[in-house]
Amino acid sequence: MNLVVFGCGYSASHFLARHAQPFAHIAATTRGSRPNSGGLVQRLVFDGRSAEPAVLAALADADALLVSVPPDATGDPVLAHFGAALRVSPKTSRIVYLSTIGVYGDHGGAWINEATPASPQSARSIMRLQAERDWQALGEASGKAVHILRLAGIYGPGQNALVNLRNGTARRIVKPGQVFNRIHVEDIARAIAACFARETGGVWNVTDNEPAPPQDVLAYAAQLLGMEPPPELDFATTDLSPMARSFYGENKRVANRRLVETLGVTLAFPTYREGMQALAQAMKI
Repeated sequence: MNLVVFGCGYSASHFLARHAQPFAHIAATTRGSRPNSGGLVQRLVFDGRSAEPAVLAALADADALLVSVPPDATGDPVLAHFGAALRVSPKTSRIVYLSTIGVYGDHGGAWINEATPASPQSARSIMRLQAERDWQALGEASGKAVHILRLAGIYGPGQNALVNLRNGTARRIVKPGQVFNRIHVEDIARAIAACFARETGGVWNVTDNEPAPPQDVLAYAAQLLGMEPPPELDFATTDLSPMARSFYGENKRVANRRLVETLGVTLAFPTYREGMQALAQAMKI
C-alpha cells in the first residue's frame, strides 16, 4: 500500500513515526523548499498554490491519502489542485481528512456527538466544514472511503502545558463553566491508523474522555513540575488575541464513543492526567 500525506505537520509526522510500517512507499508534502528525501519518506513540495510534478506522480500511485492541510477562503487547496485527478484515480481507495471539533460551534457546555448538527461560528471553522463536505462529496462520487477526523485540542511532546509552564508563557485563564476536550497526538495517530484499516468511511470525534476546565489542566501540570501554578486571570478582563478569545466562545463536551466502540481505538491517554504524567516522565522531571 502506498501513502501520500498532504501537510506533514505535527500530527501527520507523529503518525508516520508510529505507523509507517504497513506502507510500501510514502510521499509527504511540505510548504518550503524541497528537503532531503532520504529515509522512508519521499519529501515533496506543495505550498497550496503550486506543486512539483512528482506530487501528481505519487498521487497516481497512492492507495491511501492523509490530508492535513487547512482550507482557506478559496476552499481546500488539495482538492483545488488534485481533486480532478483523485476523482478518476482507480487506485486511491481510502482518504483521511483531519478536521476540528470547532465545526460544532457552541453548545453551552452540553454533551454532543457525531449526530449533533454542525454549527460553526468562526470563519476558520466554517471553512473547515465546507472542506469536510467537499471531501465527502468526492468520496460519494468516486466510491472512495472518506474519513473525517474531528480533532480536539492537540497536545503531546514539545506542545503541552508543561512546556508552557517551564518557558513562562502559560496563563491560567478562568471563565466560569468553560471546558475543553483535548487529545494526545499519539491517540490521533491511532485513529488515523484505524481509519486506513477500515473499508468504509465515516465521521469520528477524536477526543479524550474528560473535557475539563483549562485552569485545572494547568494546575495539574504545575503540580507535576513541583511549582506553583500561575495566578488565575479573569477571562472577561484579560487581554487576549481575537483568535484566543474565540476559542473561549465555544463551550461543549464532545463524546468519543464512536471512536472507541465503532472504530475500535483504544486511547493511550484517556484523560489529560495520563497524558501529562507520561509527558512529565519523558521530560525526566
